[in-house]
Amino acid sequence: MKGLSMLYRILPSEQKPAVLKKILTAHPEVKFVSMMGVDFAGNDTDEKIPVQEFLKDVQSFMKGCAVQTDGSSVVMPGIATLNDARVDLKVDTNVNWYVDYNYEHFDEKTGKMVGTLRIPCFLIHNGEHVCSRSILADTLSYVEKELLALLHKHSKVAGLEHIDCRKIKKLEFTCATELEFWVKTPSEDAPVEALSSSQIMQEQYWQRTRGSVRTALEQCIETMQLYGLEPEMGHKECGGVKGQLNADGHLTHIMEQLEIDWKYSLGVQTGDNEILVRNIVKETFRKNGLDVSFEAKPIAGVAGSGEHTHVGIGAVMKNGKFVNLFSPNDMKKEFLSALGYGALMGLLKNYEVINPFISCTTDAFNRLQPGFEAPVCVVTSLGLAPNVPSRNRTILVGLVRDLDNPNATRFEMRSPNPYTNTYIAIATFYLAALDGIKAVVVSGKGLRALEKEISKKSGDKGFYLEQSRQYRSEEDVFEAFTESERDKLFGKPPVTVWENLCGLTLYKDKIKVLTAGNILKQEYIQSFVEAALIRWRTELVMQYIPEYVDKIKKMCCLQNVNNVDDDAWEQIEKLRNKLAKDGEKPSVFRQIKEAFKNNDYDQASKLQIEMQDGMLRLMDLYHDYKQNIID
Repeated sequence: MKGLSMLYRILPSEQKPAVLKKILTAHPEVKFVSMMGVDFAGNDTDEKIPVQEFLKDVQSFMKGCAVQTDGSSVVMPGIATLNDARVDLKVDTNVNWYVDYNYEHFDEKTGKMVGTLRIPCFLIHNGEHVCSRSILADTLSYVEKELLALLHKHSKVAGLEHIDCRKIKKLEFTCATELEFWVKTPSEDAPVEALSSSQIMQEQYWQRTRGSVRTALEQCIETMQLYGLEPEMGHKECGGVKGQLNADGHLTHIMEQLEIDWKYSLGVQTGDNEILVRNIVKETFRKNGLDVSFEAKPIAGVAGSGEHTHVGIGAVMKNGKFVNLFSPNDMKKEFLSALGYGALMGLLKNYEVINPFISCTTDAFNRLQPGFEAPVCVVTSLGLAPNVPSRNRTILVGLVRDLDNPNATRFEMRSPNPYTNTYIAIATFYLAALDGIKAVVVSGKGLRALEKEISKKSGDKGFYLEQSRQYRSEEDVFEAFTESERDKLFGKPPVTVWENLCGLTLYKDKIKVLTAGNILKQEYIQSFVEAALIRWRTELVMQYIPEYVDKIKKMCCLQNVNNVDDDAWEQIEKLRNKLAKDGEKPSVFRQIKEAFKNNDYDQASKLQIEMQDGMLRLMDLYHDYKQNIID
């Protein structure tokens, strides 16, 4: 990065021993090197290696496996075990390396912030790649190989008549994420009622930011520019309330939802960029005295935070021209090319086995509730007509089109949240898309037949899609259909982590789609499942139940004015006891703990639903009870 006073990134072309020595010697403020691997839970490793040690043996570092870690420190249960725990970190020279600066530590000689060069790596156990980054990298190589072979064999593809598929040189997997998050002043909360009413009246969406929130947001965008991330916008999302002004003119009781977007990238770089942006956001807002939450549903009853993930496939022709393979030759007459239809069908048909990798925490399912623009139904929308692009925000997979820019055609997966493992999510998206593309290309069907297939009604037989399901709706699916109708047409959605993980055993044919190429191996899937179950159990027993107990204990009998108040408190007391107090029958909380102790996940899942429904009912009852006490 010549011409900059500080070093922010090192490009793949610069990742050679001699060049690295020159760059790092010229930037003495970069005092540490950290190897960044990403485990199955999406956690990125970090350590501090003095830069002198790195430069002393830079050749060994670059060749790989110069750094090791203990398998117990990464989430890979059943693979990196206590008696076989060695995990090596191999440097990835195909992506950007970034310098992470410490805002609170300055180098005495240069006066600059002390930096750590974070080098993305692959985790290797017993000679095999066993990490999220390698799963995505290897998946994209496999999908590219399969698609090129398919297109060279079936070179005449509907909607792509303007190109010769045999002249495709390589494929590019264009991906992007959007980061939504909540910010607040520490130890201060806004009332849920105020947050809810503000959301309903759309008081916050795209409104002007103020004070420390504005400063932090602007600083984030400026910092992202320094790293070459090309931020596109930062703005308020639908959640939040106006802060309050104190006597000193500072804002207090800040509670706002924000979103930051940046330019797409290719494959693995997408996941690396997301980790970088999250770190920038956390540190920048913390520097401005604000807490950041990336939870999918940090506040019950208020809009949660998604992380919509965009995926596309482009071809670089032998003459250097780029072609979006999802766009049809005539954008105003057709929605998609045959490859686009195939990818969309593959995503929808196989979503039951994709979903466990997208929503694998209780927090994720707290967000996936009807009525909050959350993608609960496995359904897509193409638009009212090819020449009138539209956006239906109630569906799972959105088609994004720009009539004047065919290169912009892509699919927006609306289900991921900020804690979804982006690497594995994108890998599953492309594996599912490949399945659908193969079926469509081999069928030789034209665009009208493919549009008919994706638009079929439940009960109509399709050549690829399931007969019992409907896959397209141009209506608001929450307004146009009842819950039972949605379940019948689009499939009953899981509501707990366990119900979701069961999809990996119920749909064996669809699992074969994800294990094709033997990259997302069955043992890796099992390791992911084990990690998700451990987290699910820990969340419920160690986090949710204690929080609920604390809320229940704070509910007390207030001054009784009449029989109405007595009756209201009696209902509350009965429900409190059912949930939290052991008597002749163990409480719901106790039953959940016992179910987990007995590894009875079916029972734990049913009890979780009972617990959450009960807590929502209890909080509503207590709220109305307090509101009715006016003396």
